[in-house]
Amino acid sequence: MNLSRTNLNFAVLIFTGFVLSSCGIVRTGTVTTGPIYDENIETGELLQTGIASWYGPKFHGRTTANGETYNMDDFTAAHKTLPFNTIVRVINQSNNRAVDVRINDRGPYIGDRVIDLSRRAAQEIDMVGPGTADVTIHLLQTGDRPITSSNRSSMESFTVQLASFDTVDSAREKADQIPGADVVKVNVAGREVYRVYYGSYDNRHEADQKMRDLRRQGLNGFVKQKEN
Repeated sequence: MNLSRTNLNFAVLIFTGFVLSSCGIVRTGTVTTGPIYDENIETGELLQTGIASWYGPKFHGRTTANGETYNMDDFTAAHKTLPFNTIVRVINQSNNRAVDVRINDRGPYIGDRVIDLSRRAAQEIDMVGPGTADVTIHLLQTGDRPITSSNRSSMESFTVQLASFDTVDSAREKADQIPGADVVKVNVAGREVYRVYYGSYDNRHEADQKMRDLRRQGLNGFVKQKEN
């Protein structure tokens, strides 16, 4: 069969793309979650070092902290404080294998672990068998909120949310009626909203106590993690 030069070049491009995709090599400038085997690919800002673990069948199909359905075969991860939809590269320090994951859940809450990978992501860096691995976490793409010194630290903080408004003026009007309340602008599903918060607490127990005090004053609200 005779191929014209144009058709031949096209066939080579298709074959090359197939080989690269099957090897898991990412060459484009777009950020995609999944395995990264090219050791020369540039990593982003180092966010954290520590111990990674993974979670799978027991949680498959459950609702994640951001409202999605957990799929252990997706390239996702749980982190205590990083904003949802942040994309990070996790590198296993024992074998230099790396995988890109999107933060859509909260955790881990065992020991001093810093990130909980989906089963699929854990498979890509050869840590399913061991269960844990020493890793570095690098920022690739910011999510729903900017990365700050507080939300990159895994140190959770809590507050009491008293109200949420679409306009800053309405939120300030509410906050002015409650001494000690603050207005915070947050991004929710690509939309800016203005929440009225009361206080900042290092643990949920302290926040729960303050919520009970506020209810006795006739104020309604609920305790939430400030990073969500």
